[in-house]
Amino acid sequence: MNSFKLLQKLTEVPGPSGFEQPTATIIQELWQPHVDRITVDRLNSVIATKEGVGTEPRPRLLIAAHLDELGLMVMQIEEKHGFGYLRLTPLGGVDRRQVAGQMVEVHGRRPLMAVLGGLPTSMQSSERQNKPYDYEDLVADVGLPYEEVQELVSVGDSVTFRQPLRKLYGKRVTGKALDNRASVAAVTLCLEQLNGRSHTWDVIAVATSQEETRLLGAYTNAYTYQPDAALAIDVTFAKAPNVSGNKLFELGDGPVLDIGPNVHPGMYQALQDAAAAIEMKVHTGTHTRSSGTDAFGIQVARAGIPTGLIGIPLRNMHTMVEVVDMADVERSGRLMAEFIARLDEQFLDKLAKGMMEK
Repeated sequence: MNSFKLLQKLTEVPGPSGFEQPTATIIQELWQPHVDRITVDRLNSVIATKEGVGTEPRPRLLIAAHLDELGLMVMQIEEKHGFGYLRLTPLGGVDRRQVAGQMVEVHGRRPLMAVLGGLPTSMQSSERQNKPYDYEDLVADVGLPYEEVQELVSVGDSVTFRQPLRKLYGKRVTGKALDNRASVAAVTLCLEQLNGRSHTWDVIAVATSQEETRLLGAYTNAYTYQPDAALAIDVTFAKAPNVSGNKLFELGDGPVLDIGPNVHPGMYQALQDAAAAIEMKVHTGTHTRSSGTDAFGIQVARAGIPTGLIGIPLRNMHTMVEVVDMADVERSGRLMAEFIARLDEQFLDKLAKGMMEK
């Protein structure tokens, strides 16, 4: 599978939080050849099951990567000089400093291209000059008369950014929705690699909905499928100019294995062991409260689920020009496949014993 074309297909389809159906359809098509059963639930999470070869009832591992992206929503339609303009509000934590001047697609009765614009500095009030545009300063201009805009667009319609996936130097790529379609791509590569490997456990791969707004798909699917253990995969912060700290990681230098309150120490160690078995370089990330990922929603379901967390380094998070290295995406898929292949029927007992020994 060509990993760039895979990621291109995933990132360029619209699917903001609460409006994920087009993305869910694409993921269902991509995962179908590699799994035994697949469905899309009523919240637009995609759930695929790949059966293991162990004795029934087999233990189950849930792998979660959220499919939603950051976007916008139509909040108001207003008329100026006979033309219609749209006032917008964010869906998720969009970096508002990056919004002005962006091309967007309005998902009304038919798709409409628009540009997000505002007054130039010279026409703004003195208190607003030289400050980032906010949503009250910006309008989406579709270039149509007011009456036509009213016919085609409704308050509550979703809006997505128009940004293709582009190749940079080496294996680095840039575009929108790499948070978290890069992880969905890694799960897809993992499922493909498992076609040629025997694994004892059943694998439930879930592309979760509405992570950017409330971890909804993580909560509902962990509750519904009651896995014996789980992996969440998401992006994490990459090193960039003007930033420093031990929670930043180099693009292209390997996946990040997180440890903290949302991660079971035994799952973290098992991921480390899997990486060592295939001589893969990995790094350790930390969180001291909530990780801000699906790992939190999964971990607290029912009686609690032992959870691991894998991060793909990403630069310019929550913008339309996010950057990842395809090598990290590919390695994350390979690491998950190795972890799954190593799971045996004694794994849960080992997890429990390891906690008691500590």
